[in-house]
Amino acid sequence: MKFLLAALNAKYIHSNPAIYSLRAYAAAKSPEAEREVELAEYTINQKPEDILADLYGRKPDVVGFSCYIWNWRMVRKLVRELHKILPDLPIWLGGPEVSFRAEEIAREERAVTGIMTGEGEETFSQVLEYYREKENGAGRKIRMQIAAFWPGAAETSGLHSIAGLVFRDGVSGEIVKTGARMLTDLNAIPFFYRDMTDFENRIVYYESSRGCPFNCSYCLSSVDKTLRLRDLELVKKELQFFLDRKVEQVKFIDRTFNCNHRHAQEIWNYILEHDNGVTNFHFEIAADLLDGAELSLLSKMRPGLVQLEIGVQSINSRTLRAVRRYANLERLRHTVVRIHAEHNIHVHLDLIAGLPEEDMASFARSFDAVYTMRPQQLQLGFLKLLKGSYLEETADVWGIVAQSEPPYEVLYTKWLSYDDIIRLKRVKEMVELYYNSGQFTRVLPLLELHFKSPFALFSALADYYEKKGYRRNSPSREYRYQVLLDFAKQADPTHAQLYRELLVYDLYLRENVKSRPAFAGEGTDTGKLAACFAQGEKLPRSQFHIELFTWPVDRQAWELAELFERCSREGKVPEEKTAIFFDYRQRSPLDYNALSGRIAPEENKREESK
Repeated sequence: MKFLLAALNAKYIHSNPAIYSLRAYAAAKSPEAEREVELAEYTINQKPEDILADLYGRKPDVVGFSCYIWNWRMVRKLVRELHKILPDLPIWLGGPEVSFRAEEIAREERAVTGIMTGEGEETFSQVLEYYREKENGAGRKIRMQIAAFWPGAAETSGLHSIAGLVFRDGVSGEIVKTGARMLTDLNAIPFFYRDMTDFENRIVYYESSRGCPFNCSYCLSSVDKTLRLRDLELVKKELQFFLDRKVEQVKFIDRTFNCNHRHAQEIWNYILEHDNGVTNFHFEIAADLLDGAELSLLSKMRPGLVQLEIGVQSINSRTLRAVRRYANLERLRHTVVRIHAEHNIHVHLDLIAGLPEEDMASFARSFDAVYTMRPQQLQLGFLKLLKGSYLEETADVWGIVAQSEPPYEVLYTKWLSYDDIIRLKRVKEMVELYYNSGQFTRVLPLLELHFKSPFALFSALADYYEKKGYRRNSPSREYRYQVLLDFAKQADPTHAQLYRELLVYDLYLRENVKSRPAFAGEGTDTGKLAACFAQGEKLPRSQFHIELFTWPVDRQAWELAELFERCSREGKVPEEKTAIFFDYRQRSPLDYNALSGRIAPEENKREESK
């Protein structure tokens, strides 16, 4: 018997921990599950016909699909087509996209045999056992024997006896909903990573807790308020498995990792003490909950050992109350600033557009507040009315209208029109290209000085892209430097020379380009300086670059602007050029920029930039 568990991931680098966990749990209950359960992972970027052909070629006896907002459309299409070519194949669904409207989906999708709702480990193991017995004929024989003495036995045996199911009864055709499944003991779920070959070049996900004590109304984690923690000794043993194998990144999928201080501190302390110099750990945290001991621990981490994702969502207090999110914003800001001061942790800050009580002006203020915290990544997301969330149930009260199909993203609200949503989408594109790319770290601070706010800058840049037609014909990665220079010269022609030099600085910080791009102009001959530098540093010429700048481009933006304006008034330029080296052997684990710094030409000494 073969039960095939299929997952359609958003990208190849992703993996689906759910199907691995289901198999491992079932195998712990019954060792034969190891050979009975087969896993198949695809991506939503593959052709549906290719996935269909592969599913067919695997010849399963039963198939189950893991369903999320990013794959539900394709899963639904595959289910319908698979049923046509294998009409007798039982098809099961599970996952958050189907758990909260299972009866509705069971009625709509006639090809679906049933749906496993909620946490699936124990449910799946029992469904697998049901099909195992069915194949052996044992289950049917037992049920017939019981039915001879108890006419109602059919309703208390087989699938009817398994909690957490919604399925179509094979005799009556009616939709059956069994009892609710008790929450799983997290320590009873086996560690499913063994052979890491399947996870090469992919993100490894890890779970040390389930549930969330908070009530954010847009999040499905608020449905289950019972926080369960995996035993710390188990966690440490499992983390050591990743450390021993020098896994590149482990992403914790705990909803709010630091909601239990002791749990978070012990894990962070273990990671600190057992750092292998390679593995990066990603955590989603509530920054305002961090205490002094945790901040002290984080300050000791190797640069790149840890990255933090922090959901700010909005700074509008009315909005936060409306979505039942209670955060100390002042403490959050203070914490993020303190983390940044250590220069060792990559920080993501998240915003959500389309929340109740937030109009365009309010969102712009939220954007500016988060932007000035200088995260490495500013994630501008849009509200999704997730099925089963409290906000989805009360959307009419808030005047929120969202897409009918996944990802159920907001179209407009009482406070934001569809025009506003379109504009914010364009702002998001500019943030991705010019801020989150990390390619323009020197030029953006100077450009910001010309605009009344960061949001105004990215909004103007979005308008420029639209006017020039770049949104329809996106410029290449290299040409984006030229586009930003053209935009800057149009917005602030006074500082055109500075923008060009800062873009050259940004270019060489990130790229060891072989041919000089047109926007950079003719470079100054640095042959003798480079030869001397290479000899002094014992560096091959291919691993560094030296650039001479008219202006001291490594200064803070406001200092540079003041110097430029003073020199312009006096009709002069700095007497000495600034020589900057870029060492491509050494890159920052936080933004991937090359190590850079000044060189005193006459002494050939380097001074590294901070």
